[in-house]
Amino acid sequence: MSETPGFRNSPDPDARVYVISVAAELAGMHAQTLRNYDRLGLVTPHRTSGGGRRYSPRDVELLREVQRLSQDEGVSLAGIKRIIELTNQVEALQQRVSEMSVEIAQLRSARRDLVPLPRSNALVVWKPRGKRDN
Repeated sequence: MSETPGFRNSPDPDARVYVISVAAELAGMHAQTLRNYDRLGLVTPHRTSGGGRRYSPRDVELLREVQRLSQDEGVSLAGIKRIIELTNQVEALQQRVSEMSVEIAQLRSARRDLVPLPRSNALVVWKPRGKRDN
């Protein structure tokens, strides 16, 4: 999903700052469309204690992408929902791969003093000192 112009300098793209009327205007939609997308689970804004919807810049970006997919690409709302789910899954997996890469690099640097053994079918048995069989 592309970056939304005007939100690049926003300190937190997940800050829940826009009421529904402002989010609708920023996304170029009617507020009722946002309510419908929320009901369908396409874009889920934060709810205040009073039940009001609060949208983040990231939510507005997603609303624009939903509109683009629907109008320009002809994708059904069910298809858009699946695209969003898969995109979120890919992003989560990419984050996990990144975390694991850091962990692997840390383990490699911490274990440089170990000497790799050649791979063979040999079995190595280790017995701790002081515990011998009688």
